[in-house]
Amino acid sequence: MQKLLFLLVLTVMASACQTPVQKKVEVKDLKQMVHEGHFKKASSMIDSLVKSGALTGKDSAKAVYLKDLMHRIKLDFSKNEEQVRSELQRYYPSLTDSQMNAWEQTGALEMRRIDGQKRFFRNAVPNLFRIDSAEAKVKLKVDGPAIDATREFCKVYDKKIVEAGKPLTKHFEFTYTITVKPNEVPCGQVVRCWLPFPRISEPRQDDVKLISTSQKDFQLAVNKDNLQRSLYMEQFARQDSPVVFSYKASFDTHTQLVSLNPAEAEPYDTTSALYRNYTAQRLPQIIFSDDIRKLTNQIVGDETNPIVKARDIFNWIDSNIPWASALEYSTFDNIPEYVLKYRHGDCGMQTLLFMTMARFAGVPAKWQSGWMIYPVELNLHDWCEVYFEGIGWVPVDPSFGRLNVPQEAVQNFYFGGYDGYRMIVNDGFSQPFTPAKEFPRSEPIDFQRGEVEWSGGNLYFDQWNYHMDIKEVK
Repeated sequence: MQKLLFLLVLTVMASACQTPVQKKVEVKDLKQMVHEGHFKKASSMIDSLVKSGALTGKDSAKAVYLKDLMHRIKLDFSKNEEQVRSELQRYYPSLTDSQMNAWEQTGALEMRRIDGQKRFFRNAVPNLFRIDSAEAKVKLKVDGPAIDATREFCKVYDKKIVEAGKPLTKHFEFTYTITVKPNEVPCGQVVRCWLPFPRISEPRQDDVKLISTSQKDFQLAVNKDNLQRSLYMEQFARQDSPVVFSYKASFDTHTQLVSLNPAEAEPYDTTSALYRNYTAQRLPQIIFSDDIRKLTNQIVGDETNPIVKARDIFNWIDSNIPWASALEYSTFDNIPEYVLKYRHGDCGMQTLLFMTMARFAGVPAKWQSGWMIYPVELNLHDWCEVYFEGIGWVPVDPSFGRLNVPQEAVQNFYFGGYDGYRMIVNDGFSQPFTPAKEFPRSEPIDFQRGEVEWSGGNLYFDQWNYHMDIKEVK
């Protein structure tokens, strides 16, 4: 009996001394940590797993990218609560915690917890007044009415296009420059740079000419083979000096105004490659989720005419999805779902939602983007094209929406109209580069600012600057 008891005690002691089996950490677990805001924990674990060799190959690359993603998110959510409250004090002298909490819950004041601390989107306060119509009235009372110079310009110029009854042509010359900050790349290492370059995209943009480049050797992507067109150059980094890439080019734009009479839309050839390609889902952004299906069906109802369906979706977005400054696209899993949940988005987000809904409704839609180059504003911009059988591809700009003017043709100009004050760089989203990029892009969907990398990895937007000087040549 004593011997049996002795053996039992030994067994219990041995069991107690055994190291518990640790669950193998996978990339999905690390991604969940990032999603929940445990950045320090995730970063430490990634370093440990990569160093020990527990993660290899694609899993190691995905884990390392998560560290990059956390950096991107922290740049977007760069303000603390004290800073945001200080900005709001001008409009709400007696700001309460309940007000803050209510805005945070609805997403009108964009916030996320990172390592237990509240962090706010860098443009959270301006967006609050864009997103929440009630709060917009508070701002109006304090600041008075604001004038949107670009919309006012478009009201006048688009009326001129309508009255002209023919395309108006403009010629532009510009210089585009990317400057990598000193010592972001070790001295002697090769810096690889892809600069956005205008496409030949008829009938709206042509006569594209490269005039000069900062580097003798360069590679200009072939127009027909590259839907996101780039000019590629390389240069050695030097100690304490910026690395500068630049080129000069010119192009012509032509306005377009398509009269979209529903009676002129012919039935689609649903077996054609065009129809199948541009009405299909394209993961991870264009997904026919339950929310997309339900809302699209509510908007279009029993309508069968493609022009009417596309216009109804266009008008719904214009009325229900206000423009707001956006987080970097690389930080989203699915943009249209985010836009539907929080009911706001910038031009590209509004466009992706429109495209997804249009495609689900059986209307072919594709991406187009580049720069807006108005005399009163120079900025990045996204829109799209919609295909109608018997008519062809026509421009649609969900972000510009309907103009507040009495003349119907001008009011609805951006459903079928193109004003020519744009530089087209992309006729598709998330397209490969020539030559191929080795590391994950700073912007995986759009391509307007540029992309830079070296053998040690991608260089994100905080490591370099971009600039365009452009002029209209009479």
